[in-house]
Amino acid sequence: MDFTTGFFYLFAAVLLFAAFRVVTSRNAVHAVLYLMLAFSQAAALWLLLKAEFLGITLVLVYLGAVMVLFLFVVMMLDINIDALRRGFWSHFPLAAIIGVVVAGELIAVLWIGFPGIATSAPAVAADVSNTRELGKLLYTEYLYPIQVAGFILLVAMIAAIALTLRQRKDSKAINPGDQVLVRARDRLVVVPMAAVTQAPPAAPAAAEEGKA
Repeated sequence: MDFTTGFFYLFAAVLLFAAFRVVTSRNAVHAVLYLMLAFSQAAALWLLLKAEFLGITLVLVYLGAVMVLFLFVVMMLDINIDALRRGFWSHFPLAAIIGVVVAGELIAVLWIGFPGIATSAPAVAADVSNTRELGKLLYTEYLYPIQVAGFILLVAMIAAIALTLRQRKDSKAINPGDQVLVRARDRLVVVPMAAVTQAPPAAPAAAEEGKA
């Protein structure tokens, strides 16, 4: 067994362990951290398959942006795990059936494959870079879809932060609708009061004795 095969089994084992811990971890933050570990191992597998662009994209996009955003959102939401587990057993039969169907499909694909699709890859020149060719396509033909995807991620990030901070006790959020409906007479109330006159203070006794 060469080094490539050994690294493949190592990364695959860590990936399976991390994926198992994602669905079995009791803490949501720990589940997100295990998911980040799973993505890193998947990126290493992409690098072993000589798909450098996919591996770097998985690290930069998912580990560097999306999963960090998920981690902060989970930490800010303060999810109650006990409340989420109340209906677990009621939905378990349906989830088990779906899991068996998905596992059967994966086994069928891995065992039988796709008979109608050729498995041999076309020959390419040795000096051709996959990253360079994909970069040309992304910044020429698929430039606008890339920009739209980035804008959608930005809107999702702003919406997640806004939804998280809206119900916090220490937040200083202001409802614009309440500001528009404010009237001046509701903010300032003039209370009529009778005039009060105060008698002048009496002279000290020491001053009176000096005059005498």
